[in-house]
Amino acid sequence: MTISILGCGWLGLPLAQHLLNKNYIVKGSTTTKEKISLLRNAGIESYLMEIPADIGKENNRSFWDCDTLFVNIPPGRKNPDVVKDFPDSVRQLIKKVKEHEIKWVIFVSSTSVYDEFGGITKEEDADMNITATDSGKALLKAERLLMHEMVFDTTVIRFGGLYGYDRHPVKYLAGKKNLDKARKPVNLIHQDDCIEIIRRIIEMDVKNETLNAVSDGHPPRETFYRSAAEHFDLPLPEFKKDTNDGYRIVSNQKLKERLNYEFTYPNPMDHNP
Repeated sequence: MTISILGCGWLGLPLAQHLLNKNYIVKGSTTTKEKISLLRNAGIESYLMEIPADIGKENNRSFWDCDTLFVNIPPGRKNPDVVKDFPDSVRQLIKKVKEHEIKWVIFVSSTSVYDEFGGITKEEDADMNITATDSGKALLKAERLLMHEMVFDTTVIRFGGLYGYDRHPVKYLAGKKNLDKARKPVNLIHQDDCIEIIRRIIEMDVKNETLNAVSDGHPPRETFYRSAAEHFDLPLPEFKKDTNDGYRIVSNQKLKERLNYEFTYPNPMDHNP
């Protein structure tokens, strides 16, 4: 199987390396020239590509010659027109998928498609009318555009907050004061679990499904971030008293049952690498 990975960043690059080790043929795109040699040295057929500007360029044509397209491009939180622009980019992608007769698209989405205080939240709870953020609305629109297409298969993975190795969310909050949402549960997932889940989806041929991908543990923000700051020897963040009883815990039950999956890092409180 040939897999093209659109977006070889923090998740896409180690995924590409993992799939190469499993004897897949892997192509990868990046938006930075400096990364081209990094991808090539890893054995990945590499392409320089901005989305949507470079979708139709002739020198990228062979990138689209694949069995499976893994789409890992964020909608961009700072774009005020993201709710329109990101789905428009996905429409252009869909045209390319059809043109090259790609059989399967695996689309990386996010738990930001859900209401911020939706309680126990399952895949069917996503709703454009209550989505909390513009980037979440943009992702949900993109998901629906892809799932609506009948000429190719689509799988949507809604990842929680990503962490692992050189990336941990506590680094952005260390030492800050008067932080909100002290009692709000976290919904996170380790990089290793992300990669293993993607591999299983591919090998088990899980198509035309939407899956939440978050770890089992959901500690409150204040508990989690203060513990992580102590673990990494960083200044403690300080939270305001939180009287809000609303919460969101994203359910991973469907994923665990569908993939027969046990998390390598089930609890982010363990502060693994």
